[in-house]
Amino acid sequence: MTAHSSTSRGKARDHHIGMIVPSSNLTMETELPRMLRAREGEDPADRFVFHSARARMQHVTPEQLRAMNEQSTRAATELADARPDVVATACLVAIMAQGPGFHCTAEGDISRSLRAEGSEAPVVSSAGALLSGIEALAARRVAIITPYLKPLTQAVVEYLEDAGITVVDSLSLEVPDNREVARLDPADLLQHHRTLDLSTADALVLSACVQMPSLPSIQPVEDEVGIPVLSAATATTYRLLSELGLKARVPGAGRLLSGDVSPAVA
Repeated sequence: MTAHSSTSRGKARDHHIGMIVPSSNLTMETELPRMLRAREGEDPADRFVFHSARARMQHVTPEQLRAMNEQSTRAATELADARPDVVATACLVAIMAQGPGFHCTAEGDISRSLRAEGSEAPVVSSAGALLSGIEALAARRVAIITPYLKPLTQAVVEYLEDAGITVVDSLSLEVPDNREVARLDPADLLQHHRTLDLSTADALVLSACVQMPSLPSIQPVEDEVGIPVLSAATATTYRLLSELGLKARVPGAGRLLSGDVSPAVA
């Protein structure tokens, strides 16, 4: 993997990041830039520029999730015009609800749309990134928190277990309106995780959803529980930085983004 968009030696490099997000998403375009702005504060040699395309989805239902996936190639075609260095598609459950391994299909479809428009940007899905993050942490047993209704949480559990990851416990917050998910207070996660049995867990997925805010709680919860804590958003950031050939380091965002975890691709 090679860093992109380098300017002359010694000057800052701009990395253009394309994002495909649900139309109702309010969090991916705040948490991901917040992490990368924090990284810029530590290493101003790398700067990050963001470009988004939206796919219509208001409620987290199987029908709307399928319809949103069908819009991904159109969104990718639009992003290709911006010539991004990497593209992230950022609705984990939209992919996982389609059945095990579907992130490979989704990433392949988006890649083909980009290539057709002359873009060679690698593609990252939040679903595939979560698998990569768990693998990179050498975790085989995880607990998860989701904002979804229980049937969709079960789909996430089955997706992870098909990939060889045991889900030892899960918590569904059961919020079907995607905009309401974005309004959940990340501070509540400081209590929610205490309802989970972490006694045999290797890692905790504090938010298995890029729409559910969690960033302010990642490091405090990790410090409390003593095992790595990650989210769909931190895992996506990990993969983006890895694809750009950059050290995956973001201060205060958990072990996965400590800069000490070697890349792994699911």
